[in-house]
Amino acid sequence: MQREIITTSDGSTTIHLPEWNENYHSKHGAIQEAKHVFIQNGLSLFTGKSIAILEIGFGTGLNAFITYLESKKLNIDVDYVGVEAYPISQDEISSMNYVKELNANAENAVFEKMHASAWEEKFEISKTFSLTKRQQFFNTIDDIERFDLIYFDAFGYRVQPELWSTAIFQRMYNALKTNGVLVTYAARGVVKRSMIEVGFTVEKLAGPPGKREMFRATKN
Repeated sequence: MQREIITTSDGSTTIHLPEWNENYHSKHGAIQEAKHVFIQNGLSLFTGKSIAILEIGFGTGLNAFITYLESKKLNIDVDYVGVEAYPISQDEISSMNYVKELNANAENAVFEKMHASAWEEKFEISKTFSLTKRQQFFNTIDDIERFDLIYFDAFGYRVQPELWSTAIFQRMYNALKTNGVLVTYAARGVVKRSMIEVGFTVEKLAGPPGKREMFRATKN
């Protein structure tokens, strides 16, 4: 499928899929969305702790990189697992301007290491942040009570409704520890119903720029 680089409203880049009219990140601001959905409403709940994170849709590496930066501020040790069925190319990686837009030039080597590290192997990015990239389809995830936090950043329900099914959320529920949290930019009723069906308690929160609402789900 054709992919092209676009610049979102906050100046940060993302990948656009013309055939689906879908983006890897919000056109209203890739960085703003990541910080609001995954950091403010997810990672920040775990200040001062050691946690394991599962990302559904590693994609451009933006969420992983921002999590690395923010985890240092929040004093969080992170074991990060990013799942991606279709890794992006080196040319696409090189076209992402996240290091510049996040004023993180001192951490450019970290962003590069995240993408250069081998798939299916645990890689120590720093003493407090490890990364494992797994190339697999989401419906094959079979972790049991391993993660404290899930970033659910799959393509939207409009283009891939199968990724938002009860069966997928059952796998997410199984992968979380008790009191674990899943955050996502989505806020569709059908998504909420699937989450509740598998046992999640679901909160509707204010969404990132350009989106009215988002969900946070907790495994009780």
